[in-house]
Amino acid sequence: MTAGILRGPAAVADGSGGFSIEGVEIDPPGPGEVRVALRAAGVCHTDHASLSWAGPLLLGHEGAGCIESLGDGVQGLAVGQPVLLNWAIPCGVCFQCSRGADSLCERTHEVDGGRLGDSRAHAGATRWRGQALERSFHLGTFASHTVVRAEAVTPLPPDIAVDVACILGCAVMTGVGSVVNAAAVARGASVAVLGCGGVGLNVIQGARIAGARTIIAIDRVAERLEHAVRLGATHAWQVRDDDAEHRLLVAAVRALTDGRGVDHAFEATGVPALAFLPLRLARNGGDALQVSGAHGPATVELTQLFWNKRYLTPLYGGCVPARDFPRLFDWVRRGELELASLITHRYPLERLGQAFDDMLTGRSGKSVLQIA
Repeated sequence: MTAGILRGPAAVADGSGGFSIEGVEIDPPGPGEVRVALRAAGVCHTDHASLSWAGPLLLGHEGAGCIESLGDGVQGLAVGQPVLLNWAIPCGVCFQCSRGADSLCERTHEVDGGRLGDSRAHAGATRWRGQALERSFHLGTFASHTVVRAEAVTPLPPDIAVDVACILGCAVMTGVGSVVNAAAVARGASVAVLGCGGVGLNVIQGARIAGARTIIAIDRVAERLEHAVRLGATHAWQVRDDDAEHRLLVAAVRALTDGRGVDHAFEATGVPALAFLPLRLARNGGDALQVSGAHGPATVELTQLFWNKRYLTPLYGGCVPARDFPRLFDWVRRGELELASLITHRYPLERLGQAFDDMLTGRSGKSVLQIA
């Protein structure tokens, strides 16, 4: 089933740090594609960083909505069906997909010249001011509609609301997946989480679900630490202004772990200067993981990598959509994975600028745009 061209509002970045809300044209879906009427989209630091990526660019990479129309050959999906979008869009045949590393799909990420042929969902089926418009992570969720490959959508269970489920598509998947997939945290393990925002709180939830015995939440904001404890942190440490070298923090973490440091230390602040701090929190032979996707330069004393410590920067929590999203849905249904309390602010698309400001100043936790 196909339909005609649609017109609707979208947030378009200019590539120089600015954006505007403007009307765009959205083509009908082609073979193997789906057009989704977006209902809600999560806002995160990556969206703000993308304001300075090559533009023009349709913003947004985390969202959910309902299928508006289907292209030829799409099976197992229906018009009107609620769906979650994900940006780990596996082609199913490249080297990485064949080894189960869907989030590293070489054709989606155009590794070594790989491309998805002439797929307009990959190159952009949206037009702005008469030109084809690229979409952030091949999704572009800050818009009324988007055209994506069928592999980018996962049907939502009817008992999980679309406007809450949208954050599963990145913040929750990244945080929980980094714990259960990348770090493979074992029952009884010890974990430290640096930064208790949208991703960090989900690292904490993932650690609780995995059965970690010690979960240390670290942040500057007392309210975030209180939220972290409600979600499963066993200890909370508020960063002090007089601890610029983090000596007090390191000492506190070691004191809670018999002087060794934690088995797994996660950075989820988005601050480049803190990217290597988990190495100082992890025990010898432990893991340090940078899961925030922080951009920019950072330096590390190489001796911090000694004693068999492992430093990882997992992409998207090692997401395999067919495996991971049904698992997340089950945890939500059983009450093991909290979603609603993670969303602290909601905004209409026209107030995206305010959403960015509140996020950057720490006034908000996880924000969601109400698209329709």
